[in-house]
Amino acid sequence: MASSCSFFFTVTFLLFTLMPLPDSFVQGFGINYGQIANNLPSPTRVAGLLQSLNVSRVKLYDADPNVLTAFSNSNVDFIIGLGNDLLPSMSDQTKAQSWIQQHVQTHSQTKISCILVGNEIFKGTDTQLWASLFPAMQSVYKALVTLGLDKQVIVTTAHSLDILGTSYPPSSGAFREDLIEYMQSILNFQAQIKSPFLINAYPFFAYMDSPDQISLDYVLFQPNQGMTDPVTNLHYDNMLYAQIDAVYSAIKALGHTDIQVKISETGWPSKGDQDEVGATLQNAGLYNSNLLKRIQQGQSTPGKPSVPIDVYVFALFNENMKPGPASERNYGLFYPNGTHVYSIGMQGSLPTIIYSSANTNAFSVLGVLIVAIACLICELENIL
Repeated sequence: MASSCSFFFTVTFLLFTLMPLPDSFVQGFGINYGQIANNLPSPTRVAGLLQSLNVSRVKLYDADPNVLTAFSNSNVDFIIGLGNDLLPSMSDQTKAQSWIQQHVQTHSQTKISCILVGNEIFKGTDTQLWASLFPAMQSVYKALVTLGLDKQVIVTTAHSLDILGTSYPPSSGAFREDLIEYMQSILNFQAQIKSPFLINAYPFFAYMDSPDQISLDYVLFQPNQGMTDPVTNLHYDNMLYAQIDAVYSAIKALGHTDIQVKISETGWPSKGDQDEVGATLQNAGLYNSNLLKRIQQGQSTPGKPSVPIDVYVFALFNENMKPGPASERNYGLFYPNGTHVYSIGMQGSLPTIIYSSANTNAFSVLGVLIVAIACLICELENIL
């Protein structure tokens, strides 16, 4: 009797093993994990959520040890941030080395592949901070070399599109005149160490500022007439690709064609203040779902047809303590309780929160039935 019962439990286990799990189509893109909130789930639960989403690239705005520890021995690759306030002191290589030892080497079981030295430095007006960026990047890189980590961890920084003085048409993209001396040094350095140029690009802002002049379909990747660059004759069916190529043009104008442009932030708010035109649930869902489809397809911009777009979506969660207009608190793909803000086809959940998809419900019901049948058979055999 016991061997027969054991057989049925073996069959039960095999059926569980062979049953297909819900698929996650999301591959080859990253998510920004911001934490300016007081109601977010623990990093351990977030690790479970990202695993269920099949997300393997995450960008932080700091080097939170709780997050990095929670993701140890995982397949998630991290960009970690070195805060703007630390840049002036980072020109001292001893301090840069100490920071790396504390935030990178301490977490040797976590995949850290990039240090973001500052974020949107040139968006502000502090010229002393502007001047500290390049020396800080150099110092951090030299410290990585000293520690033998330069082949494992790259160094870069992220810029807002405010660095451009001209962005239209894309072929005329150019940096602001007051930034050229800074950008030239940074670009020369990044070409030398082969690190990507990161931009935070939000077509939402352009649409919000000029909703009567810019097509909503054009910014949401919906079918539209698009625009043709009069110089290159290249056709653009969405604004994000035009923005990326404008950055490539600006970089080329300073003598570089050897630096890849990647998108460190892009997204769309699901809610905003009354004057934030376009900040709606529907538009946010369309923007992110259409963008993810294009990432899946391995699409490239018209100006760089051989270089697939590389994107970190903003953001994982709504962050209820972010300052500024209402939109700033409503960029998340998920609410802090783990439910979707809107559906873009991603299947995933926080641990202990049950999936709501039909596939998962079917999976759960079938599993319960199999176990119940196995137990019933064993019970009957024991009686007989």
